[in-house]
Amino acid sequence: MNKYLLEMKSITKKFSGVAALSDVNLAVEEGEIHAIVGENGAGKSTLMNILSGIYPYGSYEGDILFDGEICNFSTIKDSEKKGIVIIHQELALVPQLTIGENIFLGNERLKHSSIDWDETHSSADALLRTVGLAESSFAIIQDISVGKQQLVEIAKALSKNVRLLILDEPTASLNEEDSGKLLDLMLQFKKDGMTSILISHKLTEVERVADHITVLRDGHTIETLSKGSGEISEQRIIKSMVGRELVDRFPKRDHKIGEVSLEIRNWSAYHPQTDRKIVDDVSIVLHKGEVVGISGLMGAGRSELAMSVFGKLYGRNISGQIFLNGQEIKLNSVPEAIKNKIAYITEDRKTSGLILDNPIRVNITLADLIKITNKKVIDSDLEVQYAEKYSKLLGVKSSGIEQEAGSLSGGNQQKVLLAKWMFTEPDILLLDEPTRGIDVGAKYEIYQFINELTETGKSVLMISSELPELLGMCDRIYVMNEGRIIAELMQEEATQERIMESILRADKRGSEKEDRANV
Repeated sequence: MNKYLLEMKSITKKFSGVAALSDVNLAVEEGEIHAIVGENGAGKSTLMNILSGIYPYGSYEGDILFDGEICNFSTIKDSEKKGIVIIHQELALVPQLTIGENIFLGNERLKHSSIDWDETHSSADALLRTVGLAESSFAIIQDISVGKQQLVEIAKALSKNVRLLILDEPTASLNEEDSGKLLDLMLQFKKDGMTSILISHKLTEVERVADHITVLRDGHTIETLSKGSGEISEQRIIKSMVGRELVDRFPKRDHKIGEVSLEIRNWSAYHPQTDRKIVDDVSIVLHKGEVVGISGLMGAGRSELAMSVFGKLYGRNISGQIFLNGQEIKLNSVPEAIKNKIAYITEDRKTSGLILDNPIRVNITLADLIKITNKKVIDSDLEVQYAEKYSKLLGVKSSGIEQEAGSLSGGNQQKVLLAKWMFTEPDILLLDEPTRGIDVGAKYEIYQFINELTETGKSVLMISSELPELLGMCDRIYVMNEGRIIAELMQEEATQERIMESILRADKRGSEKEDRANV
């Protein structure tokens, strides 16, 4: 039997008398990758916050044993001294600083009480090589991709002599290629003897790299599954997480596709600060009762297209035509888009979608205050009435509409964001990564809601980085690459292979065109 590096025994944590964790147990072997899975609100983050010292000793019951020694962590610094480092889903990097400065922020390389910049950057460059990043440590964080920023976070963790690396949803914002590279890096760390804990909703990734999987449900430990015993499979994990089998991950829908509702013709847009064309002569059509997907790698221009259409929320020098139910319209502002019954649900619910320190009530009614205003004064009774109605409609699990949005699980935050835009009574929904960072149960509920919308004749444009999601939900799929539509596939002909082949062919044509231009 291998040695346990970490044991968490009988952990119980309560908030205002309500148990978030009840008698939870976790045992992590030295040198393994141990996954923790569960639905949103199962207690995964709470457990890791206890381990890292964010919830200090004395605020919970139970014991933490690290390397056989009982630990009473009061701060993050206490856990990091032991070599326990957590990388949260929201990256803790300062965009305006260099990679080197970020890696050693709070852990500065000093010489005679001053920062030794030579040592800082030489050590940072060495760490970057370890994680397979070719960038210079002098590069500015905001100038590199999200995938590379994730690797910088790992380099930052390695600078602290990490023994137990905890990664919370590390691939949530990454495309498939960058996700694969990060998982390969975890496997390399395992070969080098490092121990890792992976928290992820992407069960295919968990199945690929985890040696053991501990399942949490409603604050309880359900079981720990082991690789090599036949226990680890996606369907088996789901059954343990939700307490039942999800036979069909994508609910069935009665496809009643009607007339054209939205048509975008020859749409182009430029980057707000540069001369780069981010949307290039795009034309798409959306019918009533239809779910249309947009696929593409990160940087393809998918979100930029949706935001530029939604009242020119993003981009400059925007041109092209928009037709709504056959009539040309001009959408020069977000209020004009809302007035025309178009809604855009952002991919970034925490920063752009919700005001996290405000209650559910405020967040739900925020996009259409006129509806609850009487003589320029908000009617509080009407606000409560609508907030409760739409919270119930989306199935938001909370203590009530006065609960702060930031205290909700990721899945319930996403439901509040959907409720906010359903309050505007849209006919066309532009959904940007609608299930990012939420569990399979919450995903299924959102899929059901999307189907209910289309069955009433509403139209949905879904942007997603998860190909199985697009294939399972969409009637048609547009494929984007470098700002252009490069393929359109009907549901019956769409496969992951065909989508990726379209992108690779477009990349090849682009490279050949560039080579000819350079001759």
